[in-house]
Amino acid sequence: MPAIIKRRRSELGYSQTELGEKAGITARQVARYESGEQQPLLNVAVRIATALEISLEELAGRLNDELEMSGEWWAGWQTTRDGQPHRAIQQVDANHQGRHLNLSAERTAPTTEGGFGWIGEFRLWDNEVLIGWYRGLDGEVTSKGSMYFALDKDGEVTGRGRWVGKSFDGPIITGHASLARTAEEAEAILSRLAKSDQ
Repeated sequence: MPAIIKRRRSELGYSQTELGEKAGITARQVARYESGEQQPLLNVAVRIATALEISLEELAGRLNDELEMSGEWWAGWQTTRDGQPHRAIQQVDANHQGRHLNLSAERTAPTTEGGFGWIGEFRLWDNEVLIGWYRGLDGEVTSKGSMYFALDKDGEVTGRGRWVGKSFDGPIITGHASLARTAEEAEAILSRLAKSDQ
């Protein structure tokens, strides 16, 4: 626990004083926990975990089998543009810490072709699913919504899922989505999902 508190505090950019304020304890108490001099009581551990944006299991160091999803990925979207089916494959950067995954993508195609930059925040549940939200970053793009990915872990981790949100074609649109380490695999997952609809 001492190393986890110190590492996560550092990742979030908090000083011992800032963490103490967020958890309702003193900076001196934070220093004691980080040095291993003391262990927090359960109610204090809950407040520390909340302040560090991790679970009690993570604080206790019990998630040794967690997937590592940081790095370069490719996201695929099945959508429509002016009523016509459209697929977009886009490179995304992932920052994975504990159960939280942040994705970001830059625009790689003109918005007239359905391209836009976006960010998303996801929560990893039991190494099986990602649930979260996304929103467009380009001023003229108002796309935003929620996403669900079921993770396949046979070999390289991939995700197959669905998005629901506001799009060019309306306020409530849905389509298949994919997440993979290569553009080709992201496209292949979308193809398989499209065939399952027929």
